[in-house]
Parts: sequence; C-alpha cells; structure tokens
Amino acid sequence: MEKTYIVGVGMSHFGRFLNRSLADLTGDAVTEALADSGLTPGDVGAAYFANASQGVVEGQHLVRGQLALRRLGFQNLSITNVENACASGSTALNAAVAYIASGQGDVALAVGADKMNAPDRALSFAIFDGAWDVSDVKGQIARLERLGQAMQPPERAVEPGQRSVFMDVYAALARFHMGSFGTTQADIAQVAAKNHSHSVLNPKAQYRTAMTVDEVLAAREISWPLTLPMCAPISDGAAAAIVVSEKKARQMGLTRAVRIAASVQAAGSDRAPEDLDRHICRRAVDRAYELSGIAPEDVSVVEVHDATAFAELQQAELLRLCPMGEGGRLAASGATTLGGRIPINVSGGLESRGHPIGATGLAQIYELVTQLRGEAGPRQVEGARVGLAENGGGFHGYEEAVAVITLLQR
Repeated sequence: MEKTYIVGVGMSHFGRFLNRSLADLTGDAVTEALADSGLTPGDVGAAYFANASQGVVEGQHLVRGQLALRRLGFQNLSITNVENACASGSTALNAAVAYIASGQGDVALAVGADKMNAPDRALSFAIFDGAWDVSDVKGQIARLERLGQAMQPPERAVEPGQRSVFMDVYAALARFHMGSFGTTQADIAQVAAKNHSHSVLNPKAQYRTAMTVDEVLAAREISWPLTLPMCAPISDGAAAAIVVSEKKARQMGLTRAVRIAASVQAAGSDRAPEDLDRHICRRAVDRAYELSGIAPEDVSVVEVHDATAFAELQQAELLRLCPMGEGGRLAASGATTLGGRIPINVSGGLESRGHPIGATGLAQIYELVTQLRGEAGPRQVEGARVGLAENGGGFHGYEEAVAVITLLQR
C-alpha cells in the first residue's frame, strides 16, 4: 500500500453564523488548505465531502459536496458524499487515504462542513435524533437508564436544560463510570476547565473564555453530572486536509508534510457494558498501534472526541494513555494540560473549539498537523512528533456506532 501524507490543512472559524452559508464555510477551509499545500483544484483527483446536518436543517439531502465544491473550482473529478454522524470528517479522511494508498491517484481532498445553527432551534437539536436506532428508541432509553443506575443523581429538583439526546447518553455513561471506578463530578469538571483554558489560545475556537473547576460545577445543569461548560455547543464550521502519495510528497518537498501512520475505522459490537476491553475505541486504537508500530508512550499530543468532558476522561483510558478508571486522576495531575506529559485537546476540544459535527474529525487533523509542524504558536506542544486523533459518531448499544482513529507522524 502506498504511504500517504498530509500536505495542506485549512479550517474556518467555528461558531454561530446564521448569515453565512455552508458553501461559504467550506470555501474558507478548502481555500486555506489549497494555499497551505501550494496545490490547485485542478491537481485534486478525488474529493470526499463530509456533512451530517444539511438535510435536516436545509432540506439538502443529496449531492451536498458537488454543490459546495463546484463553485470553488472543483470540476471533472470524483466527489463522494460522506455521512457517518459525528465521525463524518475522519471517515472522509479515511476514504481519501484509501484512494491514495490503493494507487488510484496522487492527490485527494477530505473536507467536512456543517451549518447546524438555524433560526428554528428545534431543527438544530433534531439533527441528533437520527444518530441512533430510531426503531428502538424506547429500548435504548431503557438500557441507558439501567446503565445510569450505577450512580444516582443528588436528591434535588433541577429543571433540565435544553439539550440533544446525546447529552443524556453521555450522562448515563458518566454515571456508570462513576459507579464502577469512583470517578467524581469534580474529575469531569477538571477536564472541562482545562479545555476552556486551552481554547483561549486558539483563535478559531467558538469559545475563548477560561473557566475554573468551581465555575464549571456551578454552571447550569444539563443532565447530571453534566453542566453546560462540560458539553459541546451547536456549531457551524468547516475543516479540510489534502492527502497525497509519497511520490507526490517528495516532488513537493517533505519539509512540512505529515505522514499518516494509520487510519482505522471501526463499528461497534454487542458487548456487555462492563467489557471495556472490547469497546469500539479500544479495538480501533489497538489496530492503529499495530499497523503503525507506534506505542501509546510514543504519542506526543492527542485530540479526542469530547462531546462532553466525560468522554475525554474515558477516551484517555480506552486509548491506553492511562489504566482504566484513572482518567480523572490523569487530568487532575496536570498531565493532559499544555506543558504536561500527554496534552489532550490543546485546541480546546469540542467543548470549546466547537462541534460542527461533519467538520469535527478534520478539525482534529488540522490541530495535530499544525502541532507536528511546530506551527501552533502559544499553544504549541514542545517537541511534538506523533499525534493521535479519536473521532466517534452515533450511538449503538453501549458505545459509539462508529469510531475512527488516526495516527500522524512528523
């Protein structure tokens, strides 16, 4: 299989942009990626366009990529639309890697874009309704309720905040973890406070306000134990990456090229909730480590899918960055903070950078490529050589429906 490299990345600002179109945001990311690489639309042999929400929000259910990319000069090439819930962006990258690695071409574009905010707020929350089995909603809710019984919420009446169904999913998973390992709400708040502090250094982040643990805990409750700052916002934005073959990378010069050491996509299984060794992300990352020859201790910087702060805490464990049950202690030690042993979500993560779901996986790649090039400015991880991204999407059983692990190497 052909080795693959990323030679260009781009990302729009993330935020709430009611007056900007999906094509506008796509243009920001793709134009920057092309300029970063020195390539033109005519150099690209195939494009993979990730989007998850445009059908719900705008009624544009089909040919989204063809419409967004043609106006940018992409014509007479293969354009494939990709939907894999919140893992759509990393799935697009995985497809671009397969295109290059199989020898079909030398240059491919992976782009993810979503415009989730709408004047009708109900549409924004409705995006998530189809990300689990709509034929078994009652059964899924019942399983989550049983899972969440491992740790009962405090006895007090709290009006739940407006939220997507996935905040209740993560809350149930968090309570199960709390009951199983002794994790506390303060541990989860520690992760959120760290990421909000990181986002101050990211000029493209949706939120750039530092928060303390106490401020996170005192914020409005969404679904116990989760408060608002622990949860990713509804966001608009786009991100892109240009993937090339080794031959093309050498022609261009390898000075700023970043090698894709592994790209692994996985689906879940009917495992028992306590069988975390068979968790979708554990199995995917083990495969990525095997394919790349990289070990957990080799990783310099990590971007994980923290749709809630709890997710980062658990992913640190599943990715073998610490033993199971010790994600809270890892965060409290400062190891995952910029300047620590294994910085996680230096971008601010989904909680602060934002979460336009089709773009999220490629926003992680944008951050890691920037870090591995040594171009991250005040948020630079010193000596970064290996980057790891975990991007999950949807929900099935007791875990994500899809997970993609990407390992990048300078």
